[in-house]
Amino acid sequence: MNPAVVITTIQRPTPSIHRWRSTIDGSVIVVADRKTPDPWILDGCDVLSVRKQQRMPFRLLQRLPWNHYARKMIGYLAAIQQGADILIDTDDDNEPLKPYEILPQQGVYPRIGGRSGFVNVYRWFTEGWIWPRGFPLRQVVGSVFRYRGEGERSGCRIGIWQGLVEGEPDVDAIYRIVVRRRCRFSRKEPLVLEKGSICPINSQNTVFFREAFPLLYLPAFVSFRFTDILRGLVAQPILWAADLLVGFTGPTAFQERNPHNLIQDFRSEIPCYLHAEKVCRIAAETVRKKDGIADNLLRVYEALLKHRVVRDPELRLLDAWLEDIAGLGSPA
Repeated sequence: MNPAVVITTIQRPTPSIHRWRSTIDGSVIVVADRKTPDPWILDGCDVLSVRKQQRMPFRLLQRLPWNHYARKMIGYLAAIQQGADILIDTDDDNEPLKPYEILPQQGVYPRIGGRSGFVNVYRWFTEGWIWPRGFPLRQVVGSVFRYRGEGERSGCRIGIWQGLVEGEPDVDAIYRIVVRRRCRFSRKEPLVLEKGSICPINSQNTVFFREAFPLLYLPAFVSFRFTDILRGLVAQPILWAADLLVGFTGPTAFQERNPHNLIQDFRSEIPCYLHAEKVCRIAAETVRKKDGIADNLLRVYEALLKHRVVRDPELRLLDAWLEDIAGLGSPA
């Protein structure tokens, strides 16, 4: 196993990044941006400075905007180039809990039945009323978890593990403004979603296996708070076609959240509220079982363009991303 942690930051080295460096037996890649202090130095980290990025050979760099969270994708490419077979996607205010365990890709896990649409997995790990960012608002009320864990285990292959986060979990601005409660999740066994069951995943504490690497693509021409949510909603029907699933684990990281303007967060999340269900429907209707992950990813974004969820520049950036990872030998 050769894991790599990828983080982007505009801060000086944070305690969280120090913790990742000392916890993970693998590389820690830090992606700088034009707002990042220069020089940015932390022993044991591979820092992709602005100057270093400008010298990299990737086609993606010709189209990727500066001062944008999606520059993280340069770190993904660097990790793949260095031979990583597992990527841990996280942020500079999330630190791993020790011991940080990456669950196996293949195993026998509790599973919730398919064709159930959106499932609020947070309710599997807590009795509290809470929902993940990107969960359809009209489904929040009454989103009681019905799985009882009896006779619903079977072997499966995982494409993405979504680890939960203690302290400030990934919730939307409406939750932070209205409910305003911190949440402690139970350390229960993981839960895998069957084909047809979907829950938003994010970029806070997320493990991608090599087969799913094309799905790391972060859309750069949508709002900031929609970027990783759109990525995760698109990814899940594509994984189903490849006989891969998404699993959720109990908390394996802790977030002490950087300062945020919650009203600005709300504005940036409006596409999540408006489009989450539509994105899943479009993706499920577009994916072809006979196509590979990369081809299906392109097909879904072409359909999202047709339905005006994304814009033309997104397709050009995605094309560059797919060309770059194909050139690095990433699976299609």
